[in-house]
Amino acid sequence: MSEAEQRMLMLIDDEPAQSRLITALAGREGWRTLVVDESEKAIATLGTREGMQLSAIILDQWVPGEEACELIAELKDRRPALPILMLTASTSPQLAVEAMRAGATDYLVKPVAPDRLMQALRNATTRESPQDELTPLTEKMPADLDFNAMVGTAPTFRDALAKAAKAARGHGEVLIEGESGTGKEMLVRAMQAASPRAKAPFRLINVASIPASSLESTLFGHEKGAFPGAFEQQAGALQSCDGGTLVLDEVDRLAPDLQDRMIEALETRQVRPIGATHSFKVDIRVIAASNLPLADLVATGHFRQELLDLISRTTITMPPLRERSADIPALTRHFLKRIGDQPGLRPMGITSDGLQLLSAFDWPGNVRQLQAVLFRAAVFCDGDALTSEDFPQLSAIVGELDADEGEQRESAGVLLYTEDGNLRPLEEIEADVIRLAIGHYRGRMTEVARRLGIGRSTLYRKLSDLGIDNAA
Repeated sequence: MSEAEQRMLMLIDDEPAQSRLITALAGREGWRTLVVDESEKAIATLGTREGMQLSAIILDQWVPGEEACELIAELKDRRPALPILMLTASTSPQLAVEAMRAGATDYLVKPVAPDRLMQALRNATTRESPQDELTPLTEKMPADLDFNAMVGTAPTFRDALAKAAKAARGHGEVLIEGESGTGKEMLVRAMQAASPRAKAPFRLINVASIPASSLESTLFGHEKGAFPGAFEQQAGALQSCDGGTLVLDEVDRLAPDLQDRMIEALETRQVRPIGATHSFKVDIRVIAASNLPLADLVATGHFRQELLDLISRTTITMPPLRERSADIPALTRHFLKRIGDQPGLRPMGITSDGLQLLSAFDWPGNVRQLQAVLFRAAVFCDGDALTSEDFPQLSAIVGELDADEGEQRESAGVLLYTEDGNLRPLEEIEADVIRLAIGHYRGRMTEVARRLGIGRSTLYRKLSDLGIDNAA
């Protein structure tokens, strides 16, 4: 029997439907779930034979008995090494702070997506590497819906924002590619706020979070009696977003048959619900997002070229954080200010050794992971500023830092050094500075020229000489 098959989960929950769902989801990966419906039973279970076999606990915030955070503290006191995940309908950062201080490993907001639940369990029970501190939290601070709220000066990042700002004013389809956590959803919402469709219907659907059997109905709708369980007519997202915008996140997870249906819908601008003999004309803009390069999936036969052509009238690529490490100090200060504004927390700074440590990490989870790590560190910090000591597990991953290492990283968003440590050619650095300025000033060329201290004619000559597209 494998390790996964031997794992036992205790679910403290008094909602039968939710208990059945979590039990079924955990069972798919070999977890055996023990369900208890109140706090006293949960505490008593720890001392039983089954309780000694537990690998994790999931606790619903509303379980009868003790307050959730008090129960977490009690469970943690009795079994310090046992991961505890809180399940709640609240998105309150204060509750997340209290739960973490009480000993919670993670914080799951209902309704929790199956993939998110299983990833949380995997992260909580993985012991191979000291990555627990890097687990992304599901708590969500209120997001700013403005391009100006997106922090960073790296040329590739500013180019992406400039391209998105230009695309936001149009009505054509947009494809946003980039690794998980790079800010694709925030970019989508900034585009929507700046769009002429800003006040029209808007819906974001994560393709991966909806069961394959339900996704077609979610997108296209269905007629009454179209399939077992279709007790009434339902309009799909494409129809309900008529006049507005539909966002398809993780579009790379669309099944082939649904890719074909999306091709038909985008080509004809008509939507036919399941079981219907007629179609509805729609005026809709689709913004698609993908963690994987769709061109690569086309090459392997997993994505239709026709659909890629339709959704990529404009393609925007969000760079990973490791490729814009000079933005980490600004991002860190921005997140710390926002974190400090949350109930239960306070403003704090960060020392140079703390920043150096953050800048030395590769951030596979990108900006979202950086925010989660800062949030976790701020929860437990007793001082006025975070230091490298507030990131012990990150320090274990990165190792000892060279004091001069940070000097050979990006400066002000422009990479000064090549990988072998030599300076880049001046022409390349100049091109990056001009791209940065164009992105920073949203393509206002008079302002770009003024800030660079050159005339407009000189600026346009440099654009031509350096091969820079100022519309990108």
